[in-house]
Amino acid sequence: MSNAQILASFAANLEFEQIPKDVVARTEDLFLDWFGSALAGRGARPVETIRKLAQDFGPHYGPCEVLISRRTTSPLFAAMINGAASHFAEQDDLHNSSVLHPATVVFPAAWAAAQALGRSGKEFIAASVAGYEVGIRVGEFLGRSHYKIFHTTGTVGTIAAAAAVGKLLRLSGEQMVNAFGSAGTQAAGLWEFLKDAADSKQLHTAKAAANGLLAAYLAADGFTGAKDIFEGGKGMGAGMSTQTHPEKLVDALGTRWALSETSFKFHASCRHTHPATDALLQVIRRERIVPDDIETVVTHVHQAAIDVLGPVTDPQTVHQAKFSMGTVLAIAAEFGHAGVREFDAHYRESRISHFCKKVSMVLDREVDTAYPSRWIGKVTVQTKDGRTFAGRVDDPKGDPGNTLTRAELEHKALTLGLYGNAATEDELKHAIASIWAIGDALVVPKLLPDSKLETHHG
Repeated sequence: MSNAQILASFAANLEFEQIPKDVVARTEDLFLDWFGSALAGRGARPVETIRKLAQDFGPHYGPCEVLISRRTTSPLFAAMINGAASHFAEQDDLHNSSVLHPATVVFPAAWAAAQALGRSGKEFIAASVAGYEVGIRVGEFLGRSHYKIFHTTGTVGTIAAAAAVGKLLRLSGEQMVNAFGSAGTQAAGLWEFLKDAADSKQLHTAKAAANGLLAAYLAADGFTGAKDIFEGGKGMGAGMSTQTHPEKLVDALGTRWALSETSFKFHASCRHTHPATDALLQVIRRERIVPDDIETVVTHVHQAAIDVLGPVTDPQTVHQAKFSMGTVLAIAAEFGHAGVREFDAHYRESRISHFCKKVSMVLDREVDTAYPSRWIGKVTVQTKDGRTFAGRVDDPKGDPGNTLTRAELEHKALTLGLYGNAATEDELKHAIASIWAIGDALVVPKLLPDSKLETHHG
């Protein structure tokens, strides 16, 4: 069997009973984390543009809930809107070594399909695990050179979504290979948008979730796709990477649960900013200094951080500010963390812009060598009175070695849901309880009741 066939067979044949209990619990944690991120996208202009288009093009009712509007529609358009919404606030999860945000592509597609098909909570969990395991391995296969040009969540996310939905459709191994082929030929997402503060990031996740779902449904009806979409001479590896790692495609399937390696986001910014942010906060707290005491901050980073964050020199939007190392560190230094409300209210303030100019990035050999398996944070802080302090964090807040507790995840989901004005506190608490009990659901429920929502904060 080819690596594509082995991976497809794993996804098609994975059963809930095979999944360790701690992995099931982690899946529930990740689902709640995604739910909060999806609600936080409500009212964001690019998200609402996609929602409006989907509402105009798609059915006005259906079996699948659109979280930000409380409407229902078809699986395709529900996956599209929920996928766009959950990648806006920059609070969705990240898997380190694949540099993939799995939740924002796996859960929108899997939740829509599970609702449309009337599947149980256990089937939904198994499908979500399949999506994570497949997507992460394809991301590791494509490697660092892929991420330099391509937004991995947009490209690999299409495969991950197809695997999850294919599992819910109960595809055979052969059908799953076809789903991968159709997903891979639709995979897209380029980083060029960052330089222009363009809206493409939401399009990437919207289309990855929807296109993966489309690929799986087509495969269920006999539609064929490339049999060797990953390693073929004109496949994803050949076209989207200069150094692939074929062994990663089937790395310890069924024994290494890559889903459990996924990190939660503590700060509401690009994950490449988190290690340095935590290292700076370490120095500030340890040395009891304040932002005005600081003359310069040198962040010691991996090359991908320079590639992704480097083009953002003068952030013009709140979303672009989340990709500015200086802005993120300035907000964290001022408020103790870089949250969604802090970005909205303060990213253009003069004190933030002033601190931003103190921050620089330099390539660090140790940090770059460890990446992407480990995301080390290192900073050198020079104070105005001539002192020099070093900060180092090996496990940024949210990483598996420094993870968020369920209480912290609940707080985060409540904060994001209320930030998006997407639900009341009571509605959010009811949804959280439903998510913690999702494995016992005979049929997956709606998470939010039908309701007229007020206009978002904008």
